[in-house]
Amino acid sequence: MLPINMLLRGYSLCVLIVDVLWVILNAIYAIFQAAYEIFKPPPLKSIEDETVMVIGSGRGVGRELAIQLSFLGARVICVDHDESNNSKTVAYINRKGGVALTYTSDITKKENVEYLAEEIRKDVGFISMMFYCCGIPSPRALMTQPPQDIHDTLDLTLTSYFWLIESFLPEMKARNHGHIVALTSVAGLSHIKDQMPLSVAQFAVQGLAESLMEDLRINKINRVYVTLIHIYPFIVEDSSDLRLKIPSYFGTITPARAANSILESVLRNYPEASVPKRLLFMGNLLRILPRKATVLIRDLLDTGVDFA
Repeated sequence: MLPINMLLRGYSLCVLIVDVLWVILNAIYAIFQAAYEIFKPPPLKSIEDETVMVIGSGRGVGRELAIQLSFLGARVICVDHDESNNSKTVAYINRKGGVALTYTSDITKKENVEYLAEEIRKDVGFISMMFYCCGIPSPRALMTQPPQDIHDTLDLTLTSYFWLIESFLPEMKARNHGHIVALTSVAGLSHIKDQMPLSVAQFAVQGLAESLMEDLRINKINRVYVTLIHIYPFIVEDSSDLRLKIPSYFGTITPARAANSILESVLRNYPEASVPKRLLFMGNLLRILPRKATVLIRDLLDTGVDFA
């Protein structure tokens, strides 16, 4: 029996060595591929004739996303709780030759989300892309408004997202075709002073997006994509007089440019991106550095804002 046991152990060891070598080789290949794609990014996919839903299309980056999606040939479903602003977005798109429909809904209530999904299916059919733009505060809101109630924050930023995914993802899976885009603020990478409920909710959205990616991978659904976008709200102009601590590094961009950057990442099927793009590397770096080094960098940058 002893030789047989030794043979089995030897065989198991060989299998383990082969598996480890295979992982190492594939990891090295993935690193080189990622480096190559920095200089030669993947081609942009076409979204012509796709039906895209933008939640939070009444203002800011959500509005600009809806407009630019229509320019790319998509039929845009605009959803917002502000009927007036949302109607203006849809009117602008239709006036420019695009196709857009407006839906007014308070997505913090599950029954509203279920009703919305039913109405959209009845009116337009299959939703192939979903942009979730709710829960991203403006710089002025972060500085002047008191922290929201934890229930309100979670309902808007996280819980309603679960309900939307529950309503629209199953059909994407069944067709093996779709794209879900989650927009989060920098609070999903680092705590923001006096905004703990927001930071918790944004961290949770990041976890939700990563869980979705794993669920799709494990179930071998390779044509439904998830993209997580980190938006640094202090970088996106909101006509405020906020002073950047390091203006030469950060600068500001318009919501239109922010939307363009987001769409470029989405159309390349990137799993994760940031606005501005260069700060994604810094966010990832903060995850692997020692705690003390991370704190020093955060204190230096101070989310890009001089609160003095």
